[in-house]
Amino acid sequence: MISRSFVRLIVGAGLLIAPSAVFAKAFVYCSEGSPSTFNPQQATDGPTFNASSRTIYSRLTEFKTGSTEVQPGLAESWKVSKDGLKYTFTLRKGVKFHSNDFFKPTRDFNADDVVYSFEVQKDKNHPLGQKAATYEYFVSMEMDKLLKDVKKIDDHTVEFVLTRPEAPFLANLAMDFASILSKEYAEQLQKAKRPIETLNTQPIGTGVYKFRSYQKDTLIRFDRNDDYFGKKANVDQLIFAITPDPSVRFQKLKAGECHLVTEPSPQDIQGMKSASSLKVLEAEGLNVGYLAMNVEKKPFDQVKVRKAVAHALNRQAYIKAIYLDRAAVAKNPIPPTMWSYNKKTKEDSYDPALSKKLLKEAGFPNGFETTLWTLPVSRPYNPAGKKMGEMMQADLAAVGIKVKLVTYDWGTYLERARQGQHDILQIGWSGDNGDPDNFLFVLLSCAASRNGANYSRWCDKKFDDLVLKAKQTTDIKARTRLYEEAQGEFAKQSPWVTLAHAKVYRTMSDKVSGYQIHPLGVDILTEVDLK
Repeated sequence: MISRSFVRLIVGAGLLIAPSAVFAKAFVYCSEGSPSTFNPQQATDGPTFNASSRTIYSRLTEFKTGSTEVQPGLAESWKVSKDGLKYTFTLRKGVKFHSNDFFKPTRDFNADDVVYSFEVQKDKNHPLGQKAATYEYFVSMEMDKLLKDVKKIDDHTVEFVLTRPEAPFLANLAMDFASILSKEYAEQLQKAKRPIETLNTQPIGTGVYKFRSYQKDTLIRFDRNDDYFGKKANVDQLIFAITPDPSVRFQKLKAGECHLVTEPSPQDIQGMKSASSLKVLEAEGLNVGYLAMNVEKKPFDQVKVRKAVAHALNRQAYIKAIYLDRAAVAKNPIPPTMWSYNKKTKEDSYDPALSKKLLKEAGFPNGFETTLWTLPVSRPYNPAGKKMGEMMQADLAAVGIKVKLVTYDWGTYLERARQGQHDILQIGWSGDNGDPDNFLFVLLSCAASRNGANYSRWCDKKFDDLVLKAKQTTDIKARTRLYEEAQGEFAKQSPWVTLAHAKVYRTMSDKVSGYQIHPLGVDILTEVDLK
């Protein structure tokens, strides 16, 4: 029997013993949470994207490593009509899909896969679709209304016909929900009378890594895809060691049980920086952490109550205690590093006396009782949901609002939130394409309030008209003015309490090379290597 310490030594050195007795280079990534699915079309969370779309799948367009610049992916090139309503993509030839014990592809990637990947999200009754599936991103972005048609011109040409111009469309196609699935795989599942949901648990894509196995809440294993159409991965195996506790992630890193850890605890960062065998990367985060109040539930349907909650919370104290000053208090729903950020927005100050006054005016002189959901995983925008919840609980109690703290496992937390079961919810967002639309429309539009990522379920016509108009023009100055005005409308209505824009940190062994912090918050491990 091989001793545990020997296994740790082998993993720490970047080597695993393969069944063939040949040594393979393995990279171990300590992730903060389990994926909710391996089908990125049905997700909005970072742990799922890291474990699926950024490993297993590819898209028509891609973001260049470390930037939000769009480059060719599965599409070699594209043309846009003068009116901005038609996008014609020329597809890459010779791209191979992965295989598994059940599925062996008989053809290369082609236009049928592109059409299928978008039609299955648009058509709830698609014959190869999952009837109970929620395509939250697709709906939040109103892609169901935007896409008039997705046409196969020939095997290597696809045409997207839009109902209106959409300024960020090419960037949108580089996002995780636009990952391309295999139509042939779905057809074979149906023919064999296997559940179509197998797509979510036994994924098949064209990406740089192939899915091998998943031990729930513990371990995910990937193998290098030697048939990948782009630059091959440097490591033979990629392993996700799922470790929700950030302190445990740090201990595993020090013990050589993983090579890179995500979302380190702010309390551990200084110790990480002083360790000679580790290196720490940091960057300004394109993110926002916030408290979403469900406006469909009383008393949060009243603006004065929402403002009272905002004035009751000592957000500067959270910045010191939770983030250790490695974040800034947020006043807008987009980060200050993003173009169109409204510097003139007035911040809701910490003012318990004003909070009590507003509650009295709203008809709650003695406060009320409610529930507050706390994040079960560390995220860049909120590294310690429970601790922050306890501080919020005390602040709200001081103005008469009695709060019961509630939490669930990550997948359940998101699913129940989508259904609007919460009163007040800790949540946040890391940008997906570098465009304000990805925050303001996806998180706050009327479309997203129905069954998308708008967890406040707020629908304001004036705000909605502004962000809809902004996405339909390519004039940056005009878009900036519209988004600034939209932020002003948001500030008046306060469907959220904006909390923080946090810096992003990643810590790794000094043996790691090829990793860059991505501005969009995901961990892209396609170029990592070990010395």
